[in-house]
Amino acid sequence: MGKTEGTGTEENKKEANWKKTGGAGRALSVAGTLLIVLVILLCSLLVLPGFFGCHMYHVLSGSMEPEMPVGSLIYVRNDAPEEAEDGDIIAFYGSLEDSGIITHRVVKNNVVSGTFRTKGDANGQEDPLPVPYENYIGRVAFHIPYMGKVLTCMTSFYGKLAAVCVVLLGVLLNAAGSHVSKR
Repeated sequence: MGKTEGTGTEENKKEANWKKTGGAGRALSVAGTLLIVLVILLCSLLVLPGFFGCHMYHVLSGSMEPEMPVGSLIYVRNDAPEEAEDGDIIAFYGSLEDSGIITHRVVKNNVVSGTFRTKGDANGQEDPLPVPYENYIGRVAFHIPYMGKVLTCMTSFYGKLAAVCVVLLGVLLNAAGSHVSKR
């Protein structure tokens, strides 16, 4: 009798099965690790800038588009208002009627009067009122487009709960991958 191709011995079948489960185990472990790394990276965006003296804010309006789209995450460094230069983007508290935080570009820093003239990039005219130094928060060090929405969600109760669940899922995937690989 002759040999036929395509049929394997019992040993070949075991080897093929081992390769399949080993690959599946590695895939589960990699997926678990990626989920954990993703949560760590997102959390580091929340924590690390504080070590460098930056505060985070979330852009809510389109006055600085296209430079800073709505939903951007901005990091503001608290420095002396006298150091802000024309063209810098600063964050400041609005007037008494508008108690929100505004992020606009400096048109003129009036050190003598202790005020800024500002303008949003998307606005046709300068802001109507000068910004007093007392309202100044700081200069925008950098921004990440659209990440403000994600990180704002992560700081809520449900966002924190979701982050914990994603980490637990990552741990479970790693454990399952290890278990499958050992078989």
